[in-house]
Amino acid sequence: MFVHNKRLQYTVRVAAPNPGLANLLLEQFGGPQGELAAACRYFTQAVGEDDPGRKDLLFDIATEELSHLEIIGSIVAMLNKGAKGQLAEAVEQEAELYRSMTSGGNDSHTTALLYGGGPALTNSAGVPWSAAYIDTIGEPTADLRSNIAAEARAKIVYERLINVTDDPGIQEALGFLMTREIAHQKSFEKALHSIQPNFPQGKLPGVPEFTSVYYNMSQGSEPALRGPWNEGGDWKFVEDPQPAVDGGDGLATVGVSAEDIDVLQAMAARTASDKSSDPTTGADLGSGQATAV
Repeated sequence: MFVHNKRLQYTVRVAAPNPGLANLLLEQFGGPQGELAAACRYFTQAVGEDDPGRKDLLFDIATEELSHLEIIGSIVAMLNKGAKGQLAEAVEQEAELYRSMTSGGNDSHTTALLYGGGPALTNSAGVPWSAAYIDTIGEPTADLRSNIAAEARAKIVYERLINVTDDPGIQEALGFLMTREIAHQKSFEKALHSIQPNFPQGKLPGVPEFTSVYYNMSQGSEPALRGPWNEGGDWKFVEDPQPAVDGGDGLATVGVSAEDIDVLQAMAARTASDKSSDPTTGADLGSGQATAV
């Protein structure tokens, strides 16, 4: 059960309307790294979680993400206040209204026209929010790592948004939201490492002969770069991997019935290429290079 508190989690102070900035902030409202995606990701994980501690953690953070969604939405609405009133009441001449709406250099005019200046569930480019942003797979050791990465990406987006505004009130609010992404990362890290072992993800171990092998797949004149990702410890570095690394011939085979073999051979004969022919094609005709008979 959810109960809405009429006060925001963080006090927001917007100095002046700015539809262009409002449009950029939609990235964290309805974008892939935004607050709605985070809330839905953690909420659905919490519903399916059996561990009481992780369930509580995921519900708490999912609920906080909804409060962050409210903060971002409120900022967007306030930044659009001027455009909303002007568009609704037509207080300016048509040319001036058009100029004020399109002067931001982005799609803020689209946001104003389609959504009346309110926060829309789209990203900053106008792409509608999608449940495809939710990448939960139902395995805690995989999902928690995905959550950590999601919080890291959101933190970077907030950094970039802070850098494109000089409004101190908005900078402070975005700084708070950015910092909460750090706190959530720490919580998810602790939850992940409270599961031991947590690597590799899932139940099945890897095939030992391939688990610690690094294949040098970038061939060229420069020598392969080495580092802790491919040397030291139990790493085995294969300089020139050739198919097939399992010792086979690298050819794909399938067992089929005698009846299927006859059908496949007939199809192969029917669709065989004549390597000795050089037919005139549409490309020849179109280029004017076809020889008249």
